[in-house]
Amino acid sequence: DLDLAGDYTLLVTGTVQEEDCDGLCWQYIIEESGIRPEFVVSTEPTSLGIYRGQRGRMEIRVDVAGISSHGSAPERGDNAIFKMAPILQELQELHLRLKDDAFLGKGSLTVSEIFSTSPSRCAVADGCAVSIDRRLTDGETWEGALDEIRALPAVQKAGAKVSMYGYDRPSYTGLVYPTECYFPCWVLPEEHAACQTLVECYQGLFNSEPLVDKWTFSTNGVSIMGRYNIPCIGFGPGHEDQAHAPNEVTWKDELVKAAAMYAVIPSIYADKYAG
Repeated sequence: DLDLAGDYTLLVTGTVQEEDCDGLCWQYIIEESGIRPEFVVSTEPTSLGIYRGQRGRMEIRVDVAGISSHGSAPERGDNAIFKMAPILQELQELHLRLKDDAFLGKGSLTVSEIFSTSPSRCAVADGCAVSIDRRLTDGETWEGALDEIRALPAVQKAGAKVSMYGYDRPSYTGLVYPTECYFPCWVLPEEHAACQTLVECYQGLFNSEPLVDKWTFSTNGVSIMGRYNIPCIGFGPGHEDQAHAPNEVTWKDELVKAAAMYAVIPSIYADKYAG
């Protein structure tokens, strides 16, 4: 009805498991179907801004082994929890000196889980492990993030094992598509045709200048552009601070404006920028 059809192919994807393993769905699409779009528009919440990047992330585990003994004679054992304590302090200090980036912001880490094993509540702990949520800024790598932790004096003294988590949970269909829990950061240059297309669409529809920014949280762009270097740009209704919030809301006015953008993006790109 709007005469927006043109000489282009438009694919709309409804994907699963993004919250559980960012980008896994796109790994499957690209690896198993061979589909490689010219560019992708992610509809994650952007408050109707145009988002062109995000920090990456990875999930790290640090394991420390100890020797159990009866709790009445702890000196006969080697308490793994006590051995983990200085590692936690050094991780907290490491966070403060991680790389910064003018656009994406600073890399970060936080300890998100802690586990221990012991024969009983009356025995010295023979194992302790922590999970680390590591956010990666531009220029950081998963190898570097692991090596930074392995180089900590307390890690070396404890003989701790530092590793990256893997993901192998089945989807709702039962399919298991294993991958490592590494989700690369990505940045699309502001002058890229995909970014400029959305800027021009926004200007034409709303007669104002859009906010061009980046996400704080993670999206499927970690695979689309982070792994496969397929240009990715974000535009969506809803606000980041509403994501996963109790009684999350999305404004109807934003839904209408986002739909208008999605309707015109393909034709503007095809007419002006497509090869």
